[in-house]
Amino acid sequence: MNLLRFEHINISCKDINATQKFYQSLFPDWYVRAEGVFNGRYWRHLGNNQFYIALNDEANQERVHVPYEKIGINHVGFVIRDGEVMKKLLDEEGIEYYTMTAPETKHRIYVNDPDGNEIELVEYNLEYALK
Repeated sequence: MNLLRFEHINISCKDINATQKFYQSLFPDWYVRAEGVFNGRYWRHLGNNQFYIALNDEANQERVHVPYEKIGINHVGFVIRDGEVMKKLLDEEGIEYYTMTAPETKHRIYVNDPDGNEIELVEYNLEYALK
């Protein structure tokens, strides 16, 4: 296989600063890796040395995709260390979330970013082999 790693997700957003604040609330160690302007539109890479989210400022655009109702990506999953700590953080930040259960997970927490993109935050059970 020629794949080295999953590198980034590209997201268009209404308010690039609000989107950055949201993701840095979830992942405080993320930083702006690069930023600039391309064809008159502002962009920013937010993440760490392993992964980033490419944010594109599209203040005049409207959301087209409806997750789980149209073909397209429904959510993006991130593995986290501690679901209880994450839920406390979300409560402190006033970020709404819901949870689901599965045999392989200790926590499955779902949140929506400011543009309605759903994010799954998952903590696997220690004995689960494929984490």
